[in-house]
Amino acid sequence: MKMLQIPHGEEIIRVEMTVKEALALTGTKFAQSNKVETEAMKKLKQSLADKLLTPHH
Repeated sequence: MKMLQIPHGEEIIRVEMTVKEALALTGTKFAQSNKVETEAMKKLKQSLADKLLTPHH
């Protein structure tokens, strides 16, 4: 079995989002808008990209 190596896998990232966005990522659905989960995912993916694609000196 091959183990997946994740660069910087133990480092901490910070994502600023609303409580609604955080809840949406846990599976909570909001009748008034399905954009909440989409926006939260965008923020999370951007934070990951920033961490993984930024050169570390």
